[in-house]
Amino acid sequence: MKTKQMKAVKCLFFAALFLCLHTNLFAQSVSRTTTTSEEEAVNQYGVKVTSYPLKPTAQNEILVLENREKGYKFWMDNRVQFDAAHYFSQKNGMLKEGKPYMADGVSLRRVRMAVKAEIAHDWYGEVDLNFANGVFELEDAIVQYTGLKNFAFVAGNFKEDFSMEETTTSRYTTFMERAMVVAAFAPGRHIGIQALWQQVDWLRASAGLSWQLVDTWETRYNVEEYNKSGKPMGTNFTGKIVLMPWASQEFKGLHFGYNASYRSAKKTDDNMIDLDKLVGRGYQGNYFSCRNATAINRTKYLSCEYYGVKHDILQGYELAGYINGFRANGELITNTSVMDKNYEGATVNDKTKFFWGYYVQASYLLFGGKQRYDISQSEFSQPKRGREWGDVEVMARFDYINFNSQDIYGGSGQNIALGMVYHINNNVKMMLNYQISKNDKYANNKGKAAIGRDGNGDYTSNPKLAVTDFGARFNVIQARIEIDF
Repeated sequence: MKTKQMKAVKCLFFAALFLCLHTNLFAQSVSRTTTTSEEEAVNQYGVKVTSYPLKPTAQNEILVLENREKGYKFWMDNRVQFDAAHYFSQKNGMLKEGKPYMADGVSLRRVRMAVKAEIAHDWYGEVDLNFANGVFELEDAIVQYTGLKNFAFVAGNFKEDFSMEETTTSRYTTFMERAMVVAAFAPGRHIGIQALWQQVDWLRASAGLSWQLVDTWETRYNVEEYNKSGKPMGTNFTGKIVLMPWASQEFKGLHFGYNASYRSAKKTDDNMIDLDKLVGRGYQGNYFSCRNATAINRTKYLSCEYYGVKHDILQGYELAGYINGFRANGELITNTSVMDKNYEGATVNDKTKFFWGYYVQASYLLFGGKQRYDISQSEFSQPKRGREWGDVEVMARFDYINFNSQDIYGGSGQNIALGMVYHINNNVKMMLNYQISKNDKYANNKGKAAIGRDGNGDYTSNPKLAVTDFGARFNVIQARIEIDF
């Protein structure tokens, strides 16, 4: 199955590349004056079609082919992020030869290739693929209609409109990795439909329905197998409203956002164990986990897993502000798990579970740059550099998450992070992050990590036996070089 998918991806890539090059050459062969004259042509299926010239431009060094009068625009959106990380000052945590240890490494964090097009003024389509470290994942597959005034409608696989940090593209996130609470709870991409409304600059709202994840072949297999057994994936409901005072001013504004989501307890993001069992990982259960805002080392000290969930209620509160070169934002996100008292396979008591977390962060452009905010998406965008050679942005963040509630002890953790970004130009930047991470005595990576020492002075992963030196702790320096083209 993987081989077939990779062949399909390669075909899509070369087809898009051929189309881009062919159209570019054709556009350069016609008169440089803008024209909308149409010709009759025959496509590869023998159907007579209309044909008109496209004008090639480089918009921030990204090739764009368009005919404004016809409402057509085509471009490719690619991204490569090369990351490296060094971990040190480890206390407790994973052990190697009896000592705390976390492996350093490098990674292609994202290798993204997207094909995007606007058609007939009112339609937009996108296919976005990720090949990070040689593993294929489908990111976005979107059909969007904007033909009604003040409204937009989206269908396909896309990020639900929940959490400004999550919906912000990875090319513009403040730090290399999103805060733990966002990574753990923000819904991210699912198959769904969504309506967006914005009548004035300062007010925006959205509402949508979503279903299962569609990221890898494994997830799709789980969906199909559950479907055969008569178990639906369930429906999620997500809504958001944002107030944006002073949004009409380019470099000054505030952001107040509220998110809410009803999450059906039918999951597909983990391997199915056995359809004949009442408890099968991935169905009517929750598995929450996250790393300490780092991606090179894959250890997840923080995690919890339980079954018998009826549904979850997610809520998010957002506050942000920006003026000239300064910006600050934060979010509080909570997850309430309502338990099904009649579920025979429940692994914990039927008391309602409550998990939560938050982050606060700020950044400043040192050499006269200005922060930018995208009103249509209610999130921060690419900053304006203050010098011809670029600009340097410095930032700080504190984030916290808690997976402990009602006989669930998944651990809590916090990070203190400092960072710097060198914005070289519109397409290239370098990032450096330094972070101090600390977890509580319940964050033991499902019993695999030491969380302290027992009465004999030996490392233990059992919170009941630990008597001193609680919690897995470490520091990390992370670096990234990125190009967008």
